[in-house]
Amino acid sequence: MNVSKTILTLDAGGTNFVFSAMKDKKEIVEPVTLPSNAHDLTLCLENLVSGFEGVIKKLDMKPDAVSFAFPGPADYPKGIIGNLPNFKAFQGGVALGPMLEEKFGVPVFINNDGDLFAYGEALTGILPAVNKKLEAAGSVKRFNNLIGLTIGTGFGSGIILNRTLLNGDNSCGAEIHNTLNVVNPDWNAEESVSTRAVQRVYAESANLPFDAALMPGDIYKIAKGDMEGDSNAAREAFHQLGMALGHSIVNTVTLIDGLVVLGGGLVGSWDLFAPVMFDTIKKKYENFKGEKSDRLSLEVYNLEDEKEIEKFIKGNPQTVKIPGSDKTIEYDESPRIGIGKTVLGTSNAVSLGAYTFAVQKLLNDNSSGD
Repeated sequence: MNVSKTILTLDAGGTNFVFSAMKDKKEIVEPVTLPSNAHDLTLCLENLVSGFEGVIKKLDMKPDAVSFAFPGPADYPKGIIGNLPNFKAFQGGVALGPMLEEKFGVPVFINNDGDLFAYGEALTGILPAVNKKLEAAGSVKRFNNLIGLTIGTGFGSGIILNRTLLNGDNSCGAEIHNTLNVVNPDWNAEESVSTRAVQRVYAESANLPFDAALMPGDIYKIAKGDMEGDSNAAREAFHQLGMALGHSIVNTVTLIDGLVVLGGGLVGSWDLFAPVMFDTIKKKYENFKGEKSDRLSLEVYNLEDEKEIEKFIKGNPQTVKIPGSDKTIEYDESPRIGIGKTVLGTSNAVSLGAYTFAVQKLLNDNSSGD
C-alpha cells in the first residue's frame, strides 16, 4: 500500500503562523509566515486560509490532508477550538477544522502540541531508537508506551499507549500542567515547571523584582558563571524546576507505565535540573511507622547517561521452565523505564507527529472503507 502522502502543516504561535507541507516525513516547500492576529477572529481565520493557500500554490499536487497543533481547550476530533487564554479571538467555540475542510476539500486533523510531540517521538524518535538498541543487544524487552513532556512557556504532555495517541473522552487525556505542585499546593504544576517559574524563583531568591525579559537561557548562564548575576539564586530556580517536574513525572508514571521523553526550551538546562528530578523520582515514601518503600514499582534510568543506558539495555534476562513441560521461556525480570531528551528536536517532533498522525488516520479510514 502506498503510504506517501502530502500533508499541509502549521506551526501556530501566538505571534506568527508558519505554514508548510510534508511528504515522506520531509518538508517539501519553503514555509509561508503570516501574523496570527490572535486578537481578531476574522483576521486570524483569513490568515489561516491565506497561509495554506500560499503553500498549495507551491505544490505540484493536491494535498491529502491538513494536520497541525493548535492550543486548547478544544474538541480536537471535531476540530472545534474553545476559549483560548492566549488566542483571545477564539471564544465560545470556533469550528476551525470543519471550516478548513469546507475550504480545501480534504480531511483536517487538529491536536495539541504536547500530543503531537509525543506522537512524533513514539513513532519516529526515542521509542524506536530505544527498541532498536534493545534488539541489537539481543534483549526480549520492548517498549510500546511513551509519555512526552514539553517544558517551556508552559507545561504540556502527550501520552501514547501501544503506539496510539490517548485523546481522552474530552480531549483532555494528558493535562499534566494541572497535576499537584509540590512547591505550593495552591498552584498547579505549571507554576513551577515553565519559563515564568524559572524567572519567578530567580527573582525571589535574588531579592529582585520579577523580570520577564530575563529568560531561562540567561538564568542558566548565570548559574554556570557565564553571565553576571546571583548564581545561587539561578541554581535554586533550576532546583525547584527539577523537584516539581520530578513529582509530576513520578505521579504520571505510576499510572502510565512507559518511557518518558522531554522537549521544549527548558530541556537545554538538563544538566542543572535533571539530577534533582531523578532524586525526586527515586525518593522513598515513608509510612506512619517510619518504614520506607519505593515510590515506583520499577527502576528509572537516565537515558542521557551512558553508564545508565548500559544497565537499562542489559536488564536482567532470565530463562524459566514451563511447569509440566520440557520447554522454557525467556523474559526480563527487571521492570524499568527510562527518561531522556528529545532525539528529534521539539519542533521537528511536533511536525513529524502531525504528519504521521494524518497519514495513519488516512490509512485507517481507507482500510475501514474497503
